[in-house]
Amino acid sequence: MSRFTWSKRILVPSFAMALALTACSNDSEDSNSEATGDDESSAEETDNGDVYSIDDFENIKSGDSPVEGGSITYGLATDTAFEGILNWNFYQGNPDAEVLKWFDDPLLDWDENYVYTNDGAASYEVSDDNKTFTLTIRDNVNWHDGEPVTAEDWAFAYETIGHPDYTGIRYDDSIANVEGMNEYHDGESDSISGINVIDEKTLEVTFINATPSLITGGLWNYPLAKHIFGDMEVGSIAESPEVRQNPIGFGPYKVDSIVPGESVVYTKNEDYWRGAPHLDQVTLRVINPNVIVQSLESGEIDIVEDFPVSSYPDNAEMEGVEFLGTTDRAYSYIGFKLGKWDAEAGENVLDPDAKMADVNLRKAMAHAIDNNQVGDKFYYGLRWEATTLIPPSHPEFHDETNEGFPFDPELSKQLLDDAGYVDTNDDGFRETPDGEELSINLAAMSGDPVNEPLMNYYMDAWEQIGLNVNLVDGRLQEFNSFYDRVEADDPDIDMYSAAWGVGIDVDPDGIWGKNSAFNYTRWTSDETTDLIKQGLSEEAFDVSNRVDIYNQWQEAMVEQVPAIPTLYRANLTAVNERVNNYAIGDGTGVNLSDIYVTE
Repeated sequence: MSRFTWSKRILVPSFAMALALTACSNDSEDSNSEATGDDESSAEETDNGDVYSIDDFENIKSGDSPVEGGSITYGLATDTAFEGILNWNFYQGNPDAEVLKWFDDPLLDWDENYVYTNDGAASYEVSDDNKTFTLTIRDNVNWHDGEPVTAEDWAFAYETIGHPDYTGIRYDDSIANVEGMNEYHDGESDSISGINVIDEKTLEVTFINATPSLITGGLWNYPLAKHIFGDMEVGSIAESPEVRQNPIGFGPYKVDSIVPGESVVYTKNEDYWRGAPHLDQVTLRVINPNVIVQSLESGEIDIVEDFPVSSYPDNAEMEGVEFLGTTDRAYSYIGFKLGKWDAEAGENVLDPDAKMADVNLRKAMAHAIDNNQVGDKFYYGLRWEATTLIPPSHPEFHDETNEGFPFDPELSKQLLDDAGYVDTNDDGFRETPDGEELSINLAAMSGDPVNEPLMNYYMDAWEQIGLNVNLVDGRLQEFNSFYDRVEADDPDIDMYSAAWGVGIDVDPDGIWGKNSAFNYTRWTSDETTDLIKQGLSEEAFDVSNRVDIYNQWQEAMVEQVPAIPTLYRANLTAVNERVNNYAIGDGTGVNLSDIYVTE
């Protein structure tokens, strides 16, 4: 079972081995025609012709006879160090989440439909008006230092996230929906009226508005150990040794040692509430994408999640390794910078004079790229064309009837012509409707050798319709630097290529809300803001109504194009044959404590 419920920014694309793709190189005149997605592209000549489907994979590697003891090494594939903010209440990037999931659990589990169950470390009951949740932590749930996980800890997490000095990014509409939270957050109250500790193991949380999201992600699911952090200044917690060097949780493994940014050694938690894990030790190691295959073949690492799909065809029959697969709760997208983040007001503000403010310019760029070809040629069918900003990992709410932005470069040219973007100086590139030079800066991440030819393909495709698009600083950006600049609304960035990991709840407010700091496009509208609110209204308790609301939202986002959804994603995981009881995806009922090795 996945160990985090929160939506998150992630490394994109998945980390890959070197791939011999020449289709998108700018080194020859032929590359421009090849990059338009024509069937005769050299990408087709250099791949092995294989196209796969996520339906070909199982998501559980099972075993019947658990063995006690032994160890495994988990490979975190990245060319950058993990940041090391090792607490769910403060972390930001997916690499830290990968470290966290081994030693700290959510309190509530959820099923394959992303609905909370009563099978986890805590259970819940809901009042008749769907506004008050009574949460009960199991008696045998203890922190790694032996102290019980208490209702005070759960309440303290809410109090910390809502505190005016909180330095993290978790304060959003779902937190603000707690009764009395806004007054507490604004410094008008010393307590939160909607948070009541009933006894040591029982917490009552009352919300202002009843929403269908409350049972699929609307509850904050991670306590904060008050006996450790309670006397600290809230503004200093994230940088404390108790977060960075000696983090604590109540999960199946304890953190034994950390080499910052590079590795973590965990040992079994004998007092784990589900029962002691079978393994004695787990080592997480950052592994350079260029040596993933060699490390798997040698047995140096046993598991790599997010195995690069571009490398799968050449390694599908790797001896001693089994591949698991599932549809990822994520999508890749290209976002347009359309405004600024107003930190004081806590909201995104549109800039009508932004370079990418013209919706027809954005639509033209969306129709100019062929993501069907990208999925097949670069990712062998294990990523595929994205059409809307709700992925098929949530099939009930993903609108399959919405075609998104079909590849149509002639339509792109017509849109630009009609909007007044024409080439006035015969240099091959269009000027703005005011006759000024138009040069568009694209930010994209390093970490994947496929990313450079992929970005070259996009830039060449846009060149085919007369747009001059170049990489910021003429190069790919390292992961942390990339997000620092995008988050800061760096004026050198006009658009950016990123990915978003969707939470267990389908609510898109976490990335597209007016008050979401993760809304890096900074785009908002009255229509979509209202639809997001409707998706959390009482009428949305009727699933058919909620489906209709989110279909309208998906259509509105296609019409306004604050971002181009590019690819949906298969999540492939490589597992050594000696490892059993390992699962990916949600609702499997297989937990990290269930893993065992046969040798």
